[in-house]
Amino acid sequence: MTLLLPFFLGFIVAAIGITPPGLINMTAAKVSLKDGRNEAISFAIGATVIVFFQTFLALLFANFINSRPDIISSLQEIGLFIFIALTIYFFWKAKKPKLPKSETKVRSKTNRFFLGVLLSALNLFPIPYYVFISITLATYGYFYFLEYFIYAFVGGVVTGSFLVFYLYIVYFKKREAKSSFLMNNGNYIIGSITGLVSIITLFKLIKGYFG
Repeated sequence: MTLLLPFFLGFIVAAIGITPPGLINMTAAKVSLKDGRNEAISFAIGATVIVFFQTFLALLFANFINSRPDIISSLQEIGLFIFIALTIYFFWKAKKPKLPKSETKVRSKTNRFFLGVLLSALNLFPIPYYVFISITLATYGYFYFLEYFIYAFVGGVVTGSFLVFYLYIVYFKKREAKSSFLMNNGNYIIGSITGLVSIITLFKLIKGYFG
């Protein structure tokens, strides 16, 4: 039961972070359309392997930061501005007119696994994302930098990431397939979540200053 919480948290934050259309999940969809589901799954596995290492590295870095209360206090203030900026960005992006997406070129039919590894390695966003998420969860008592907690959280992130990739592979069967609810509203959902986190963080900082 103890391992379910970090696993579930890792699963949820990974799904939230990866669901909006991006280079990796859209490439997984394109590979599926051009080369079939098996090749796309191979691509997704390669991308997920890198997600594992990125998440683990982020948690190690977050653990170091978490052991320094002076740094945490500053990070909470920095995190507040980051979450506010993310909220504004996602709502702005959600309101932008949807333009026809240029196709992601997928050339060779070999080494899909290594293509997934390469594209995922070039995407550095997960590292700061999981650093701030884990520290924020730890601040509210939902995450602990214990060995079994870290492994369970990473396991949840890996599972959630692969599931989102797989859903892209399965449901993008046509080149102009209609977007699902999450595809159309993913930015609004994430913007709402980051906005809620901003409000909670702001109240916590105010309470710390005047409490």
